[in-house]
Amino acid sequence: MCGLCGELRFDGRPADLAAIERMSDRIRRRGPDHGGSYSDGALGFGHRRLAIIDLSEHAHQPMLDQMLNLALVFNGTIYNYKELRKTLREMGYQFFSDGDTEVILKAYHAWGEDCVDHLHGMFAFAVWDCHRQSLFLARDRFGIKPLYYTQDKHRFRFASNTQALLAAGDVNTSIDPVALHHQFTLHGVVPAPHTVFQGIRKLAPSHCMLIEANGTERIRRYWSYPATRPEMPMSDTEWLDAIHDALRESVRKRNEIADVPVGVLLSGGLDSSLLVALLAEAGIGDLHTFSVGFEDQPEEKGNEFEYSDPVAEMYNTQHHKFLVPNGEVLKRLPEAVDNMAEPMFGQDAVAFYLLGEQVSKQIKVVQSGQGADEVFGGYFWYPRIMEEREGEPVERFAKHYFDRDHDEYLRMVMDEFGAGDYTRELIAERLRESDSDSLIDAVLHMDQTMLIVDDPVKRVDNMTMAWGLEARVPFLDHHLVELAARCPPELKLREGGKYPLKAMARGILPDSVIDRPKGYFPMPALKYVRGEFFEFMRDILGSQAARTRGIFQQAYIDRLMAAPEMHHTRIRGSKLWHIALFEFWLQRHG
Repeated sequence: MCGLCGELRFDGRPADLAAIERMSDRIRRRGPDHGGSYSDGALGFGHRRLAIIDLSEHAHQPMLDQMLNLALVFNGTIYNYKELRKTLREMGYQFFSDGDTEVILKAYHAWGEDCVDHLHGMFAFAVWDCHRQSLFLARDRFGIKPLYYTQDKHRFRFASNTQALLAAGDVNTSIDPVALHHQFTLHGVVPAPHTVFQGIRKLAPSHCMLIEANGTERIRRYWSYPATRPEMPMSDTEWLDAIHDALRESVRKRNEIADVPVGVLLSGGLDSSLLVALLAEAGIGDLHTFSVGFEDQPEEKGNEFEYSDPVAEMYNTQHHKFLVPNGEVLKRLPEAVDNMAEPMFGQDAVAFYLLGEQVSKQIKVVQSGQGADEVFGGYFWYPRIMEEREGEPVERFAKHYFDRDHDEYLRMVMDEFGAGDYTRELIAERLRESDSDSLIDAVLHMDQTMLIVDDPVKRVDNMTMAWGLEARVPFLDHHLVELAARCPPELKLREGGKYPLKAMARGILPDSVIDRPKGYFPMPALKYVRGEFFEFMRDILGSQAARTRGIFQQAYIDRLMAAPEMHHTRIRGSKLWHIALFEFWLQRHG
């Protein structure tokens, strides 16, 4: 787990090493253990390392293989690197380190761009071919690891976050109207390649990019999977057994592939509790678990300790829980926003930031339950979408998912931002092109491959890596997701959703955890806005910076301000928090 950055010039000039140093400084928190740089004429790399596998200096980056004329910067973990290492040794390759980084270098030399097909894990990396003078970049199948870039006729720059690219300079920071529409329709999700800034783009999940020395680029998708039933039907029991085996293997790999201890972020929900149970089943002792809670509001409790405590007690974990007062949340909110590569509306972003701070004091790697709801149908809107029978697929989806319909969006933003209904067009295209047996299959597939990337997955990466903490997500193992996508949705959505996980948990978790309503990382103060939180948001939206920027119509702001607790999205987010967070992020990021 690390931070990476780099530059490739197209104009005959050497790489700007000062810009690379500025970028490296803005990814420092992602890799506190070591910093390094490399240059080769037009190409420059920067890297910050979080040492997880092969803690020696032999695994430092940027990594150069002089025999192969290749240089690499890499962020992530390759869970099958030992098997690949054995294969590559049999092909004649020799290794000077013991980690997964060098395996990628050899794999690229052996298989070229097809190396990504062999990698099982989460990754973003760039390989410089010194001989061909070409740069190859790739991002893992679910975009667990980020990869942003800027490009013009003079150069190409890339980094693990937008902050690094902004620090390098010469970025067009005008608002992208397509991204803005996505941001406020899909509750903070801006699908690749867009970001809110017109000058910054991101490589899509399961895609790779090749850039030649003259600036020619080629981007391609290297992986996809169907959401259709298998040719040979399977019984419910066969499905449940297969899913159990796949998840068990996923959890095992994410625990074993590390030269440091691995803990669990235990929210009190089914997903993270099941990770604890499966690790115990695998014989893992002295497991560290971590929970965070906040102050209650009249409408909602601020913690789930009543569920996480029994799980920790049941498996005798080394349990750590933190209760954060609202005053601390508000005081630390600017820090969390500073570490968001893009504006994040999910109220648990701040929770993960504050939890990550505490966890990182004791451990470097954790497993987390993100992805279970998207893979196994855990959200309340999935059954509602599945029951819809009238209208086009995009209408049936939007009715239960979109934060705002287009007409409300037009009332929210100033005229210069109110062009086409970009989000409806995008979703309609994705649902239309989906290789799926039903609408709910297509929706789950879209959630897994596009929407999850820029909401829970990005949130967890940004907020944990802000403290040099690696979060692993076993529910997004691609073998498990491929299997679950072919499982009948009626089985996944049985008993309110996530039935395969509930069936797996019977007897190994308390029934109270299994049968409880779907929970979310609770942070009521950012959902039911009042008091000092209301004053904070009012000051942001009433600031001179916000008025000068002129994105939102004052009449819309006034309507939300008049009754902030009354204006929630279809999936229960605060509309006032959305626009306040967005403006605050822009203010913090210049």
